[in-house]
Amino acid sequence: MSPSGNTRIFITGATGYIGGTVLSALLSNPETDTFEITALIRSAEKAPLFNSIGVKTVIGSNSDLDTLTSLASEADVVLATADADDLNAAKAILRGLKKQHEETKKVPILIHTSGTGVLIDQAAGNFTADKIYSDLDIPKIERLPKTQPHREVDIAVVAADEEGYARTYTILPSTIYGIANTSLVSLGIQNPYSRQIPLLIKTGLARGQGGVIGKGLNVWPSVHIDDTATLYTTVFDAATKGPGETGHGREGFYFGENGEYSVGELSQAVAKLLYELGRGKSAEATVFTDEELDKYFVGPWFGSNSRACAERARLIGWNPAHNIDSLYASLRPEIEAIVAKQTA
Repeated sequence: MSPSGNTRIFITGATGYIGGTVLSALLSNPETDTFEITALIRSAEKAPLFNSIGVKTVIGSNSDLDTLTSLASEADVVLATADADDLNAAKAILRGLKKQHEETKKVPILIHTSGTGVLIDQAAGNFTADKIYSDLDIPKIERLPKTQPHREVDIAVVAADEEGYARTYTILPSTIYGIANTSLVSLGIQNPYSRQIPLLIKTGLARGQGGVIGKGLNVWPSVHIDDTATLYTTVFDAATKGPGETGHGREGFYFGENGEYSVGELSQAVAKLLYELGRGKSAEATVFTDEELDKYFVGPWFGSNSRACAERARLIGWNPAHNIDSLYASLRPEIEAIVAKQTA
């Protein structure tokens, strides 16, 4: 706590799709008058706009490790939303939290962003995996190899909790969808667009035809951006009430999902919409070639399975409002937004 008794919050990734939406939700929190929020941002031009909504800023990025350490050492709660795979940045934040604990004996909180990408396989679109992970089944999560995406950082975050100098909570969203509509977007200081589905759309636009990876049999969970924000605030509220309110450390994994979708069916829906909008040769998705996969997609994730069941957050009151129907309803606005940007 600050000398005034307020909760000092440090957030990374505040101009991003997730971070900006989470920050906006915090600014609407009933306790927001007791928050002192500091955001690490890259652009000095955006600082006055953040200041106008009561958020202090420090100019820098995840590469400024000393800055991360310093700011984390002064925070009661750190919300890390910038990069799930930046081990150096995560360690810098953890150093700051450890420094604070050694100096004050307090146990600060870290809410870290990972993702269900940690669960991916090498299906290449050719099969549906049987294995479904629950965030209550910790031994199953702990059997994931260190080589999985996000996993090395997740392990470091859990280790900090095990050592006792921080209470850590790891949030793992799945395919996040929907165009963010927040106060930060209105101010022009937040990216309102996701990455996963827009990449599929942009690839279809670039090749003039919607596409699919392999047989399109792989399955992913999904979660709306607004439900993602309430997932963070649900965990935040529980964490700040005290260590006994909800699981942390190795018991502190929180999947973000509200239903699964077939990646092949989603790809077909995108292809159909592109065709209807005069942007595809056919309403049927065609299989991406190996050359196209290398050119447009980074890694195997869009052809993989990532099957997760978000049980832990629901136990503490998270109640996502958007389902798979919302996911499909979001596709046309996403396509229209991307086309408008490309033709502007």
